[in-house]
Amino acid sequence: MIRKVSGIIQGKYTVDGAGVKLYRVFGGVPTAYITDPFLLLDFFGSSNPSDYISGFPWHPHRGIETVTYLLEGKVEHEDSEGNKGVIYPGDVQWMTAGSGIFHQEMPKPLSLEDKGILQSKILDNSNKGLQLWINLPSNKKMSTPVYRGVKSSHVPKVKIDSGEVKIIAGEFQGVNGPVKAGLYVDPTYFDVILRPEGEFIQKVKENYTVLVYVIQGGADFDDRTKVDEGNLVIYGEGDEVRIRSQEGSRFIFLSGKPIKENIAWYGPIVMNTDDQIREALLDLRRGTFVRDKNPVFE
Repeated sequence: MIRKVSGIIQGKYTVDGAGVKLYRVFGGVPTAYITDPFLLLDFFGSSNPSDYISGFPWHPHRGIETVTYLLEGKVEHEDSEGNKGVIYPGDVQWMTAGSGIFHQEMPKPLSLEDKGILQSKILDNSNKGLQLWINLPSNKKMSTPVYRGVKSSHVPKVKIDSGEVKIIAGEFQGVNGPVKAGLYVDPTYFDVILRPEGEFIQKVKENYTVLVYVIQGGADFDDRTKVDEGNLVIYGEGDEVRIRSQEGSRFIFLSGKPIKENIAWYGPIVMNTDDQIREALLDLRRGTFVRDKNPVFE
């Protein structure tokens, strides 16, 4: 059965980190029960460095996974587990915070040196990308932190008659994404580009949450619903999604197994109970927030 659109969420502009201007597609406790297992999706994009250069200095995470997918510019990152590097366009950083981790992410425009590294002719002040938060089930919230860094060259691209599908996680036409091990909600994460009159068809699992965020253009998400950029589509039940674009579009396709557990949320910490939140805050005051000193690097 083809899934129908059950809801549409329009995001809002906000400021986060040390003053980064971004577009919050969705996020917060009430919405999280609808988008379960996905907690939050931010879209950041500007050609003015003053909108993003202040970045996201050192901050903690516990109980979730964060997925940063960069489209333009670069992000310099570092964390308390010893990871340090640069995310370039097309790269993915998939981090399981688990029992606790500190990190910082500092968006920057590409430099002349970066231009040489990327062998690119494009050099401007643009910085654009997305960060997704994924909830962890209660029995994995205090698991060992895991860091996965995926370069653009390792993200498979499948050409379809009407465009292209980049597979970050999940499977499309027999091709699997590079992020596999330790994924607790069976996530699918695609970046889909459709040409005018293009169509995207994907089988999905029954009872899984299916979301689509329109980055650019617009499309028909069922036979009655056209959605333009900046909006999130929430699908109802069924086992197949069909999206048709009359004018061409780009969108992020997400699917995952709902956790269906209570959510207690305090800033960058998401647990199941208020007592667990208080414990995390006490750990921060005591300096014992990072519980596991032996993270996994993949």
